[in-house]
Amino acid sequence: MSPELTLKILFRLKVGYPLNLEHPRIYNEKLKWIKLHDRNPLMAQCCDKYAVREYVESKGCGEYLNDLLWQGFDPEEIPFDELPDQYVVKVTHGSTFNVIVNGARPVDREELVVKCRKWLKAKFLPCYGEWFYGVERPRVVVERYLEGDSGEALLDYKILCFNGEPKMVYVDTWRDGEHHINAYDTDLNLFEGVKLGYPNDEKRDVKKPEALEEMLEVAKALSQDFHHVRVDLHYTHGKILFGELTFTKGAGFGKIEPISFDEKMGDWLKLPCDEVA
Repeated sequence: MSPELTLKILFRLKVGYPLNLEHPRIYNEKLKWIKLHDRNPLMAQCCDKYAVREYVESKGCGEYLNDLLWQGFDPEEIPFDELPDQYVVKVTHGSTFNVIVNGARPVDREELVVKCRKWLKAKFLPCYGEWFYGVERPRVVVERYLEGDSGEALLDYKILCFNGEPKMVYVDTWRDGEHHINAYDTDLNLFEGVKLGYPNDEKRDVKKPEALEEMLEVAKALSQDFHHVRVDLHYTHGKILFGELTFTKGAGFGKIEPISFDEKMGDWLKLPCDEVA
């Protein structure tokens, strides 16, 4: 099957309504257009958790990078004896390929090495159309462990940028073992009733970071070369730290409710195809 037909079938099955690729209008449809037609080589560099560091540096944002403790292609070479008690091990081409070592229990080094080797071999499903993953040779990185103020859970502020402008921030939270997402405008006012694939956490009051304006400026600087990108940032102990860049949230299969908000996000994103629609 052609990539277009494959995406149309998957979209109908996962999201529940037809995918319009001829004249994409809503946000999820426009993410599909990006996967099919946008071949910006910087996307391949910036979705890799190691290669993106050079890009962040080039944009004058190197001060926001987390400390890199080690990097390499063979996890057997991780210098465990030289690492601090707390650190994070990641494989650079996946969104869930990580191990958090927080010092709570001894590290099973052999198990960690086996996991990394397995993750290094992982391939992204070509039917999803995310061609940019795995272009850079995947490697293992070890970074400094981060935690929130007073030892609380570290929040990830995911800033969605459209044509180089931050428009929306969302925050993942977990309560009673359940995943929630709260979506906000760029002043951290909650978008009431908006669901990004998960329910809102109405009991969670996500505080506005003191450095929110600076965080938005960082996101703006890192988004200028792309039609659309999600810039993930942390704010802890008075410091902004870079997380990662993501180009197609949920591979463009995330159900956004209400549909009117999916349309609103689509209006924010201007693509070349809009000019001939």
